[in-house]
Amino acid sequence: MGDHVCWVIDDARGLATDSAPFVADGALFGDRIVLVGAPGPLAEVRKLRAFPSSAVVIDPFDTAGSIVSAVDQELKRASREGFRSVRVLACRQSGGDAAPGMPALLDSELGLDEVAALGGATVVCAYLPGTWDAAELEQVMCVHPQTLGNRPELPGFHMFRSGSEGWKVTGVIDSDGAHAFGSVLRAAALHTPAIRLCFEDVELIDATGMRALVDAALHLPDRTITVEGANRIVRLSWQLSGYSVPEIPVEVLG
Repeated sequence: MGDHVCWVIDDARGLATDSAPFVADGALFGDRIVLVGAPGPLAEVRKLRAFPSSAVVIDPFDTAGSIVSAVDQELKRASREGFRSVRVLACRQSGGDAAPGMPALLDSELGLDEVAALGGATVVCAYLPGTWDAAELEQVMCVHPQTLGNRPELPGFHMFRSGSEGWKVTGVIDSDGAHAFGSVLRAAALHTPAIRLCFEDVELIDATGMRALVDAALHLPDRTITVEGANRIVRLSWQLSGYSVPEIPVEVLG
């Protein structure tokens, strides 16, 4: 419970077979199954023997409002009806006019991460084969604490929800991941005017990573970013780069 997993799939024909244990465990442990995605890719999953009658299917193209809001409503309804939690399988497709752009996709993933971390849902986001490129998959993998399946090289950092007020950042933020880091921060800024980042497990953030942090802070007005748990080298590098000024709404703390 509380897991948020990015599952990159090479062959969509294996979706039903490979997700069968996930569905079966949901029934075993008293979770409501929630499928998110277009009817086509989910058709075989719904034919599984273990697929319960209490399951809910959310078609993102027929949903009034966001997927995140719909999943959150199902989580609350499941609690009222005596289920332990919800177990979400969200199928992500690329290409076509209906596919969300990367900013909207990152916003959705951050929202689902929040539902998992704060609401106790178990969320698996299945990225079906399509026109995803390595940079896009890197960005979406960054906002999942766990990854599964064949995938390009893992991103150097991860950023995911930690508690009710902030995000935990881990790993290395360098020139290879700076663009993804900036994109994730800008998406997070849509959720709250004050972003709190925990840097205790950040091994390194180089000049390009710091520049991405600054640009994200300046991207939307009236947003502030507080970095907590930064090591001495990060704090010193931030100061020497000239970023500890009132014009940049970022505070880096130890």
